[in-house]
Amino acid sequence: MGILEKIEQIKLELSRTQKNKATEYHIGLLKGKLARYRRQLLEPAAGSGGSTGQGFEVQKSGDARVVLIGFPSVGKSSFLSKITKTKSEVANYAFTTLTSVPGVLEYHGAEIQVVDLPGIIRGASQGKGRGRQVVATAKTAELILMVLDATKSNDQREILEAELESVGIRLNCSKPNIHFRVKKTGGIKFNSTSPPTYLSEKICYAILKDYKIHNADILVRDPECTVDDFIDIINEDHITYVKCLYVYNKVDAVSLEETDRLAREPQTCVMSCELDLGITDLVEAIWKNLNLTRLYTKRRGILPKLDDPMVVRHDSSIEKVCDSIHKDFKNGFKYALVWGSSAKHSPQKCGLSHIVHDEDVVQLVIK
Repeated sequence: MGILEKIEQIKLELSRTQKNKATEYHIGLLKGKLARYRRQLLEPAAGSGGSTGQGFEVQKSGDARVVLIGFPSVGKSSFLSKITKTKSEVANYAFTTLTSVPGVLEYHGAEIQVVDLPGIIRGASQGKGRGRQVVATAKTAELILMVLDATKSNDQREILEAELESVGIRLNCSKPNIHFRVKKTGGIKFNSTSPPTYLSEKICYAILKDYKIHNADILVRDPECTVDDFIDIINEDHITYVKCLYVYNKVDAVSLEETDRLAREPQTCVMSCELDLGITDLVEAIWKNLNLTRLYTKRRGILPKLDDPMVVRHDSSIEKVCDSIHKDFKNGFKYALVWGSSAKHSPQKCGLSHIVHDEDVVQLVIK
């Protein structure tokens, strides 16, 4: 029996098993096996040259990457053409885009790479269409835009979420607060800061046995952690936590009441590429979710250029700023002068560990 058949067999058994206190142990074991088989499915097969599960050949560039995911003909290519100078092929039939199409969104001084991926279909995570390549590329993004058709059924979102979930992409989630470390000896030691509500020592031992892990330390710091969270921690090398914005296109074809209902859902934007509605609001939402930091650098005795910021990731330190400018800056670093909300007084003399805020002014002093 192949891996796909084993996955389908476990999914069928899970769907048939009634969820209650008596079956949670059995369900936990099935989920552990399912995650293990899915990981094997995405790993390169022997002699394949490492091609299985690899993304499209799009070099990552700019200050951040945003990928557009959705079913065919939902408006991904149209949206890319609206916000960048890239002209992705647009047509009203399915599978117009057959490979990834990158573009650059210039906004607030940042260069954001936006990648239009081919439309995925049900079963994409198992290799149907070009699904594996699509979801593998999605793992490299700082933000996923899930583009949906406002005129179609609501299950399109659930189908896409399930496809991404099955390949280890967790949308709008943070890493579970569980410490897990594999050891060479000493057996399995299970501890928790407070009694877990959904996770037991027994099920953790059983899942690790299935993974052939016999020596490990487990510390559960959050009592709300589940079996799924523990399985994710075991497979953390294959799990990616990515922010997601749900974007409903074609709202010009639905009622105002339906548009209002969709717009009020969490992490959701509405737009119409046909009528240029909501595009500006969506671009602003992209910027807010990327949470990038703009800095203005200055030289001694010269005013900073406020129209040409450098962009770094949120919570970056002066050390990261030095690395972004040139790798030799850190070697000759003496101190930095910082003006802005991160400084207790202006200017503040700071070291490499100082965390900068958005729109700070930074002057680096070199030995």
